[in-house]
Amino acid sequence: METLPFIVGIIGNIISVLMFLAPVGTFRRIVQNKSTEDFDSLPYICTLLNSSLWTYYGIIKPGSYLVSTVNGFGVIVETIYIALFLKFADKKMRKNTGILAGILNVGILATILLLAQFILHGEMRINVIGFLSTCLNIIMYSSPLGVMKTVVRSKSVEFMPFLLSFFFFLNGGVWTLYALLVSDWFLGVPNGIGWFLGAVQLVIYVIYRSPNSSVEDLEQGDQTERLLPPSSTPTLQ
Repeated sequence: METLPFIVGIIGNIISVLMFLAPVGTFRRIVQNKSTEDFDSLPYICTLLNSSLWTYYGIIKPGSYLVSTVNGFGVIVETIYIALFLKFADKKMRKNTGILAGILNVGILATILLLAQFILHGEMRINVIGFLSTCLNIIMYSSPLGVMKTVVRSKSVEFMPFLLSFFFFLNGGVWTLYALLVSDWFLGVPNGIGWFLGAVQLVIYVIYRSPNSSVEDLEQGDQTERLLPPSSTPTLQ
């Protein structure tokens, strides 16, 4: 039984890495144009906070190293994204991004980690970090609701790429299975919600997809859907 959770966790890591790398096309465009254009830095700042908390959770909870590895990768990738954003954004966007990243990724994160490390102990520390990570993950997983509303209203899947929706669904499902196998409800609840919302996205896509439309590239639409992937998540963990 030990082998099965490990295999599922490895699969989850692979899918989550793909989710973390989904915006590469966006940042290739930013670097080439030397401008962030109308892209928003908030999804990457929130994903960095989420990945940081899950990395710490994976470190302090025995046997959860597969959670810390993939989210540790996410921390590195999201940090690079934010650094590129700061480099190529205009003055106003650079200032806003710097302030937001400073508050969320430095101030709030440092406060949580210091309090958890020096005030909380044992199971209480694991439960508090797990609860905070779960709440943030649920918020991030709920971000596509606005996109789904737009699709239903416009009867067009232009802003809901199939591959991104599919990986959103797959990522949530694999990590939900992993959570069930290791009896970790902090992982199971947000990823179960993500799996369900991913399934709803796929159903909506089938209903409103034009028969003549092609399957969009995974990189398209990450600004409208990623607020995540996936940590893996769970986002991408």
